[in-house]
Amino acid sequence: MTFYSKIIGTGSYLPPRRVTNHELAAQLAEKGIETSDEWIVSRSGISARHYADDNVNASDLAVEASRRALDMAGLAANDIDLIILATSTPDFLGGFPSTACVVQRKLGITNGCAAVDVQAVCSGFVYAVSVADSFIKSGAHRKVLIIGTEVFSRILNFEDRTTCVLFGDGAGAVVLSASGEPGILATKLHADGNYGDILCVPGSVNGGAVAGSAFLYMDGPAVFKLAVSVLEKVANEALKAADMNASQIDWLIPHQANIRIMQSTAKKLGLPMGKMVVTVDQHGNTSAASIPLALDQAVRDGRIKPGQNVMMEGVGGGFTWGAVLARM
Repeated sequence: MTFYSKIIGTGSYLPPRRVTNHELAAQLAEKGIETSDEWIVSRSGISARHYADDNVNASDLAVEASRRALDMAGLAANDIDLIILATSTPDFLGGFPSTACVVQRKLGITNGCAAVDVQAVCSGFVYAVSVADSFIKSGAHRKVLIIGTEVFSRILNFEDRTTCVLFGDGAGAVVLSASGEPGILATKLHADGNYGDILCVPGSVNGGAVAGSAFLYMDGPAVFKLAVSVLEKVANEALKAADMNASQIDWLIPHQANIRIMQSTAKKLGLPMGKMVVTVDQHGNTSAASIPLALDQAVRDGRIKPGQNVMMEGVGGGFTWGAVLARM
């Protein structure tokens, strides 16, 4: 029997605290750091972002997004037989117990299903979908909860205006189910560790103390140049694998990092801007959460309809990149 995998539910969650560019600029001005709404919007397209409260972790955001995805799918939590969670900001130092296991407990899943974190930074959700798709097609699993969740505000240096204005917190989730009809049409994943230093948190833990820096570092121009190059290529690789062309894409959902990168990718694929889902303006770069956040919004507002083809693609530290072509 041939197994396919299909997205049957989406969900997302943004913490209540919304910080506009004007508010953030005022806070930074108190530290002697100059920025403005105009400066941020012109360079990134971001107008606001959400920050989690101090007592809220990545798992808490993930649980809210997961519940919404499960509700749309019409499933109970114990129907899930695998959890794959993408994050760069896990609940615990060292990443264990995994945030996926924490979410399993908080959702009340008692069936002993497998749960694992994946780390590919902003490409994490795409990586997780590809892994889940392979598990379902092999027959090993039938109902997979895939989550991207981040509290990036915890690793931002608020004295570096080139990075602290770009990132926010949030979570997105999908339920991927075994299906008799194709849903995930193709996936393509890549990485090149030679570019690991252009987007990273260059610190480690030694003897209970941080060695190096625990703040995010980004070489913006280098990331921009590489992202624009690889996003077009990986999208075309996924299209080729599915024996399709760009004209058959109904919606493009790129990683919501920077509007200029997103617009350049759409242009290179020959897609009108009206076919691209844009949410970066309202929540900034939420890393592994950004694609499922945008997907959920477009599904719930009726833009994405059953039977339509959606191209999702991301780039992230590592350096990683990938694409998923899905039929909804």
